Amino acid sequence: MDTVELLVHPVRLRIVHALSGGRVVTTGQLVARMPDVSKATVYRHVGVLADAGIIEVAGEQRIRGFVERSYRLHRDRATIPADRVAAATPAELRAAFAAAMATLIAEFDAYLDGAAADPVADLVGFRQHAIWLSDDERADLVEAMRAALVTRIGNPPAPDRRPHLLSPILFPITGD
Repeated sequence: MDTVELLVHPVRLRIVHALSGGRVVTTGQLVARMPDVSKATVYRHVGVLADAGIIEVAGEQRIRGFVERSYRLHRDRATIPADRVAAATPAELRAAFAAAMATLIAEFDAYLDGAAADPVADLVGFRQHAIWLSDDERADLVEAMRAALVTRIGNPPAPDRRPHLLSPILFPITGD
């Protein structure tokens, strides 16, 4: 299966998010994290990602007569290569964007439905700004954002850390 097809699916993206930061998660924990998705659907998408080598079995444990697997992410395989993005059709790009937005909505709903949800204390934000940039200014902005994120993307889980979903979106809008 093509990398775009693998990763441009809301449930598979949520599984990738759940395994980010080097976390090892059981299928049962994935099911609990996504109560809006059926158990069978979670297991099916875990299987697709495992078959593709995007996730791997990190361990197995026998529980009440069956084997529960825990998984870890192959972060380097959980990205779409730049040459594949460059070759994407407008329809593929629309589908990828729609999947990303559906994933954002599902993750935000799961957050709001959680007992500990506190948007003010958690500094939840979803602002949009229309900004005017030259090509050089846009490149500088993207590089500055990339530099700020790179120092934190590899953070491992720790007792004082919670996972956050950050989705920078940048594209030209029609204008004068």
